Amino acid sequence: MKRIFYLALVALVAVAFSSCSLMGKKGEPQFNLGDLQGYWQENNTQHFIHFTTEKSDENPYLYGYEWDVKDDVTEQDVLADKYGNGWFKYWFETEKGGLHELHLMTNGGAEIPKEYIVTVLTGTKMEYYEQGRPNTKYYFSKIEKN
Repeated sequence: MKRIFYLALVALVAVAFSSCSLMGKKGEPQFNLGDLQGYWQENNTQHFIHFTTEKSDENPYLYGYEWDVKDDVTEQDVLADKYGNGWFKYWFETEKGGLHELHLMTNGGAEIPKEYIVTVLTGTKMEYYEQGRPNTKYYFSKIEKN
C-alpha cells in the first residue's frame, strides 16, 4: 500500500513539473510585438487595421488606426483626420496576449477602451476575441501595403 502511495505521489509531482514547463516561464513573451505591427485585413471583409510603431503621448501606448470600406471609409479618410475617428492607442502585453486599445474621437470626446485577448499571432495570421466574449473570434491576415 505504501509503495502504491509513493508511486502515485511521484507521478503527481512529475505531471505538475512537466505541465509548468509547458506553460513557459512567467514574464516570458508568448508573442512578438513586431508580428502585431503592420497592416491586417479581417478575413472575408474589407475591414483593415494598421498597428503602427509610432509612440503615443501616453506611455506605453502606440498609435494605430482602422477603417472599413463597407462603411465608405478609406485609409486616406482616416489619415486626413489624424488622431480622430478611426484612430486608437494600443498597448500589447506580449507575455499574456492582452491587447489594450483606447479609441479616439475627432471631437476630442472620451477615449473608449477596448480589451482583446490575442490567441494566435504569427507574421501572417492573427486571431483574437474581445475580453469576456471568447466565443466571438476575429480572424485576420497580414497584408503588404505600398
